[in-house]
Amino acid sequence: MTPITLTLLIFAVMLVLMALRTPIAVSMFIAGCTGYVLKAGWLPLASFLNTQAFARFASYDLSVIPLFILMGNFATQGGISRALFEFAASLMARFKGGLAMAAVVASAAFGAICGSSVATAATITQVALPEMRRHGYSGRLSTGTLAAGGTLGILIPPSVPLVIYAILAEQNIAKLFAAAMIPGLIAMLGYITAIAIFVRLFPGHAPDSADDAPRMTWRLVSAVGPIAAIFTIVFGGIYGGLFSPTEGAAVGSAATLVAALARREMTWAKFKQCFYSTAEASAMIFLIFLGADVMNAALALTQVPNELAAFVHGLGWPPMVVMAGIMLFYVASGCVMDELSVMLLTIPIFFPMVMGLDFGLPKESLAIWFGILVLMTVGFGLLTPPVGLNVYVVNGMAKGVPIGESYRGVMPFLISDTARTLLILFFPPISLWVLRYIG
Repeated sequence: MTPITLTLLIFAVMLVLMALRTPIAVSMFIAGCTGYVLKAGWLPLASFLNTQAFARFASYDLSVIPLFILMGNFATQGGISRALFEFAASLMARFKGGLAMAAVVASAAFGAICGSSVATAATITQVALPEMRRHGYSGRLSTGTLAAGGTLGILIPPSVPLVIYAILAEQNIAKLFAAAMIPGLIAMLGYITAIAIFVRLFPGHAPDSADDAPRMTWRLVSAVGPIAAIFTIVFGGIYGGLFSPTEGAAVGSAATLVAALARREMTWAKFKQCFYSTAEASAMIFLIFLGADVMNAALALTQVPNELAAFVHGLGWPPMVVMAGIMLFYVASGCVMDELSVMLLTIPIFFPMVMGLDFGLPKESLAIWFGILVLMTVGFGLLTPPVGLNVYVVNGMAKGVPIGESYRGVMPFLISDTARTLLILFFPPISLWVLRYIG
């Protein structure tokens, strides 16, 4: 069997298993084992599996993932999302489409202490959707806004996918977080602009005015104070050299628990649920890690990734054209796979290829810029069919709204995402200038 044929067989096995609704981690594991056995035999595979799981999971860097997930669960169960939305509504609700804009702002703020897209979408939806319905917002605009706003949970640090990229590409987590801040803020402003344009081009999806818009009060300001303090402590400590990203995640988790307890909404049942949810999410991510490791090892045996890199370099195409092609691949892959699986499967293949291209950037800056682009493009899959996990989550909570309406609702935000991705693609300094101020 030729290397190309074996590679196609590995991907075919994975896709067939996914079509049969097999968990993605199991699909990649079985596909990888199949390819490994056909190429090297059973005994080499057994030897590889004997050491790989421990080698992967014994990494200290991986502990940052469950810690940031726990931090987000404390924020979710502690009622922090309601304070954020009420504060954002007092700022934005006087504008046309203001409650939708407030949902975007609240999602961005919640993402700063969460790191999960789905958790951000689900949590803010619980608070914002009833208010948007009460004020006459259409199901299309409401669900589209909340699904798109949820993607800010991974765009604005801390970001679990960005941590995974840092581990795979062996890059500095703190520098990646810093580089993601400006694109994350641009995403938030782009979504607000998309809402402002949409409600004017298509009247009837939002009320003309909000006469009962809440006023800014000291109670609202003081309620969001702990969130701002947590963000300052975590990222100020990381960039100030007081602790590492892993230690910062631990400090952030403890601080978020204190803030949740102070709001008196954290019951013993919710406290236990935080740890159960963290364990489930972490186990899923680590199993995907293992499945991707096995599949990537099988692909490495075929030498096809190296041949692909050599082929691309031999074409002599401009580096920007190659990068644009990789981004399009990520957008297409995100339509059938979740973002973590796509990253774990493709970074070992594409990262060496990109690092071998000349973009006129230092190697570290190139690696960080590529990570930000990957983070943004895999986010498309959270909003596009047939996966569109954020859309499914929000639509499931919005009883009576057809799924088609929710997909139509995210179209303006996908246009905004496309414009932002092109901006970062052609102007790398936008995401890299912050690195000048980090040692």
